[in-house]
Amino acid sequence: MNGVVGHFSTILRRSWWLLLLRGIIAVLFGLTLWLEPAISLAALVLLFGAYCLVDGIFALWTAIAGPKDNESWWLLLLGGLVGIGVGILTFIAPGVTALALLFYIAIWAIATGVLEIVAAIRLRKEIDNEWLLLLAGLVSVAFGVLIAARPGAGALGVLWMLGFYAIVFGVLLLILAFRMRKAVGRLM
Repeated sequence: MNGVVGHFSTILRRSWWLLLLRGIIAVLFGLTLWLEPAISLAALVLLFGAYCLVDGIFALWTAIAGPKDNESWWLLLLGGLVGIGVGILTFIAPGVTALALLFYIAIWAIATGVLEIVAAIRLRKEIDNEWLLLLAGLVSVAFGVLIAARPGAGALGVLWMLGFYAIVFGVLLLILAFRMRKAVGRLM
């Protein structure tokens, strides 16, 4: 067992509840977008900014809470900083156009997805079901690329796609959280 990967998996096991909370927030965000399709662009900007900021804070918290004597904690730190940065950028420019918002969303989804894929690959021999983190990363990257490739799809279409993405991503995080919680139970 690689000590670096062992520390990273320990962070995830200890912080399973943060994964659970991130998953719940993502699902609620997605459902809100589906149930309120007439949401205005201004409200979407604020909702998206709040989601990125909260998600980034939880990822940052997870990175800071874990041991720093390994080289893997920076993945969570970087992912958290990206989320916080996109959230703050969204709040600084609330009058952003739909096109700019789409690219904010695309960049955030791609960056988050790549970091999740890297984490899953590094953890493949350390934890069970790392494929869920890999799948969440692939969903994030695919969503980001789709948004970047088709920016003129329209605000309603983007709301539906963003809602779908958030729900799928959230459900995958919920499954991973419960599996990590179960792993903690086995270790005790």
